[in-house]
Amino acid sequence: MSPQNRLIYQEFGNNQDALARPTQVRSPQEQSPRINASRKGRKGKTVTVINGFQEQPETLEILLKQLKNQCGAGGTIKNTDQDPEIEIQGDHSQKILQILLKLGYKAKISGG
Repeated sequence: MSPQNRLIYQEFGNNQDALARPTQVRSPQEQSPRINASRKGRKGKTVTVINGFQEQPETLEILLKQLKNQCGAGGTIKNTDQDPEIEIQGDHSQKILQILLKLGYKAKISGG
């Protein structure tokens, strides 16, 4: 180790290893995502929100792409740090429920 690269003390730093929280990855059969159609805070536009995933971000990206293709709509991943949510534009609750059940998730529709 060279003297230039040696870190002695750093109060606020970019130590990514210490900041990264390990995500407990479960199989789809052990997860119960909730599907909810929401209009709150979206200027009257309906969005289908799926939360309750415990997956790696890469796996969520693949799932998002598959759901967007199956529904023919846009979407995104929100709150990737604590509790990730997948948002799909439009009310596709039933279609998303069928897709997630085929993939092995114990998904349920919540809300009314």
